Amino acid sequence: MTGSKKDTQLNNNQHPQRALSATLLPSQADDVLELDELRSYVNSKKQRIWIWVVLCRRTRQVVAWMWGDRNADTCHMLWAKLPLEYKHAFCYSDLLEAYQKVLDQKQHLPCTKKEGQTNHIERFNLTLRQRVSGFVRKTLAFSKNLFMHIVVLRIFLHDYNHTLIDHYPKYRHCSPRIYS
Repeated sequence: MTGSKKDTQLNNNQHPQRALSATLLPSQADDVLELDELRSYVNSKKQRIWIWVVLCRRTRQVVAWMWGDRNADTCHMLWAKLPLEYKHAFCYSDLLEAYQKVLDQKQHLPCTKKEGQTNHIERFNLTLRQRVSGFVRKTLAFSKNLFMHIVVLRIFLHDYNHTLIDHYPKYRHCSPRIYS
């Protein structure tokens, strides 16, 4: 369906619901970000797609995400989607070379899983795999098309961020649920 309205919306990253940034709690000067990517499939194992995620360690909210290949171009697009108020934050990621090409060395520290600096994002990846069937490893529940794969992911991310707001009573009034 190349050239269709769905493809155009997907490529322009437009969505009828609010932007993910509207679901975020206010940033703080000492926020730390964790970055990671996870593999999923659309239609078959031959059509691999990588989901890149940025998580705020303090709030556990997903600050930004991107889908694409596992390369520096996608990492650059992910960093461009990061809200301005989080661009100052220090970042931890795995040893993927793409992060080192895109992120400033003064602001980024690549590390192994054993060091524990990416535990929260790894836990988020497990939560995503448990709650969204298209992301389960060794599953028969492949998404049939990319558009629906991304839509389901967006709905999950919005709901996930809203659920975390409930842990901060002072901010509950700031961001009403969009799916209630």
